[in-house]
Amino acid sequence: MSSDNDDQLNRRTMLTYAGTAAAVGLAGCSGNGGDGSDGSDGSDGDDGTDGSDGSDGSDGDDGGDDAFEIGVTMGQMDSGLDPQDHAETNTEIIVGQVYEGLLDRDKEGGIIEGLATDWERTDDGSVRFVLRDGVAFHNGDPLTSEDVRFSIRRIVDDDVGIASPQKNDLGSVSEVVAGDGEVTVSFEGFNPIAFQLFATNGEIVQQSWIEENDGNFINRNTNGTGPFVVTEYDSGNEVAYEPNDDYWGGDVPVDALTMSASSESSTRVNRLLAEETDIVTNVPPQEVSRVESSDVAGINSVPSARIIFLQMRYDVEPFSSQQFRQAMNHAVDVESIIENVLNGFGNITGQPTLEGHVGHNPDIEPYPYDPEEAERLVDESGHAGVEITLQTPIGRYLGDVEIAQAAANQIDSLSNVSCSLEQREFSSLVQDITTGNIEDKPHFNLLGWGNGEFDGSQTITPLMTTEGALTILENEELDQLMVDAESTEDPDERVEILQEANQLAHDLAPWVFLHQQFSVYGVSSDISWEPRADEFIDPDTATRQ
Repeated sequence: MSSDNDDQLNRRTMLTYAGTAAAVGLAGCSGNGGDGSDGSDGSDGDDGTDGSDGSDGSDGDDGGDDAFEIGVTMGQMDSGLDPQDHAETNTEIIVGQVYEGLLDRDKEGGIIEGLATDWERTDDGSVRFVLRDGVAFHNGDPLTSEDVRFSIRRIVDDDVGIASPQKNDLGSVSEVVAGDGEVTVSFEGFNPIAFQLFATNGEIVQQSWIEENDGNFINRNTNGTGPFVVTEYDSGNEVAYEPNDDYWGGDVPVDALTMSASSESSTRVNRLLAEETDIVTNVPPQEVSRVESSDVAGINSVPSARIIFLQMRYDVEPFSSQQFRQAMNHAVDVESIIENVLNGFGNITGQPTLEGHVGHNPDIEPYPYDPEEAERLVDESGHAGVEITLQTPIGRYLGDVEIAQAAANQIDSLSNVSCSLEQREFSSLVQDITTGNIEDKPHFNLLGWGNGEFDGSQTITPLMTTEGALTILENEELDQLMVDAESTEDPDERVEILQEANQLAHDLAPWVFLHQQFSVYGVSSDISWEPRADEFIDPDTATRQ
C-alpha cells in the first residue's frame, strides 16, 4: 500500500504536540436538521421499539447487567444525519459512527485502511483505491464501486444532488471512474495530499438509497457500513445506536451507544459525576479539579488540531479595511485570555496554520496587544466611532462565550470603537456560516476550525480563498498561492508556498487570531478510552475498566 508523500507529510507532527498538555476544537456546518415528528426513523423496520434508553448508559431494564453501554455528552447535537451535507465536528462524530470513508486514521493521526484495503498514485497523478470485499450497507446491500463513485461526485459536484459544504475537502476532483472492485480519482492538476484528504473526508453512501429518498428523510435516517446502526433519532436531543452485527471489522464491543448534548459545560460535568454519561467534551478549566478529585471520573486530554479565531467579512464596513482588521488584532489581549479565561489551556496563534502542521511559518509572530496602535489604525482606517457586534456560539468551543466576552470588552475599551456581544446557539449560527453565500455570514463572529489533515491548505482554502466553501475573504494573491501549493509535486516547494500564504494571511488579517484550542474530556472511571488527535470520538474502541 502506497503512502508516498501524503502519509509521510503528516504522520504526525502530532508527535510534536503529544507532550504539550491537551488540545481541541472545530468549525461550521450545514443546517437543515431534521426535526419533527416521526423520530423513529423507520426505514429498516426495527427502530424505536427497543425502549432501552433511559439516559445514556446504565439503565438496565433490557436484560443484562453485563451489557456494556456507553453514553457520550457533547456541547451541541448534529445538524442532520446526511454525512455529506455538513461541515462541523459534532455532526461528524454522530454520523461517523454509521458512515465510513475509503481510508481512516488511527489515534495518532496515521493513515490506515477503511473501505479500501490498498491505495496508490498512478503515473498520471490520479489515485486508485482497491475496495474491501464483503462490505454491506446496513440494509444488507453490498458496497459497490458505483456507490463510491457516486459518493465522491455528490460531495464535489453541485449537480449530483446537493451543494455540499465539503466540496473542497477532497481537492479539485475532475473525474471519478468506477472499475471492478476499485475506484480511480483524477484531479485538476496534481493533488499532493490526496490520501491525507481521503483519510479524513469522503464518507460513502449507497447511491440507490440516496436517490430514492428526499433530503429530509436522509437527514433523519441512516444507511452506512460502519460499526453502529441508529435505532432512534430525536433531532436536537439524542441519538441511540446498537452494534452492526454484520460489521466487516468484526464484533463491536459496545452493546449500546447514546449520544446527547448540553451547551452548558456545568451540566455536562454534573451528568458525568452523577454517572449519567461516560464521556463529556470540553470540560472547562475551572471544573478540571472537581472531576479529577471525584471517585467516578477523570480527565483525559489530547492535543487538538483546532484553531479559534474571530472572523471578519472583508466585504462590509468597517471590516473591508485592512487597517481596521489589523487594529482588532492589536486590541485583543490573547495571552491574557489564555491565562485568565482558559487557565493556560491554549497556545497563542498569529497565522491560520498551527505549529506542527504542514506549511506553518515559524517566522510569524502573533500580533502584540497594543491598544494605542489599535486606536491609531482605527483612525487611519477612517472608521473612528464605529459600532460593531461580535457574535459567538454558546457552548460549542471550550470557553467560547467567556472568550468572546473578554475580546468584546477589550475592543469596546478602545476610545474610538464600540463593541457589543451577541450570543447565539451554534445550530443557528452555523446555518448562516455554511450557506455558501458570503452575504449570509455574520460580519464578525467567533469560530473554530479543526484541521484533521494537519495541512495548512485545509484551513486556508475553505476559509480564506475566493471560492472557499466557508470563505470570508477575497484576495487574488492568496488565491494564486493556494493554486500553486496544490499543483506543485515538490514537497519542499509546497511548504515554502504555504509559508508565504500564511504570511500574507497574517498581514491581511481576515481574523483576529486567537489560540489553538485544548481538548479536555471527562471520562467515567468505569471505562478506558483514549481520545484521538482529530477530535473524532470512537466509542467502539472503549473497554471496561
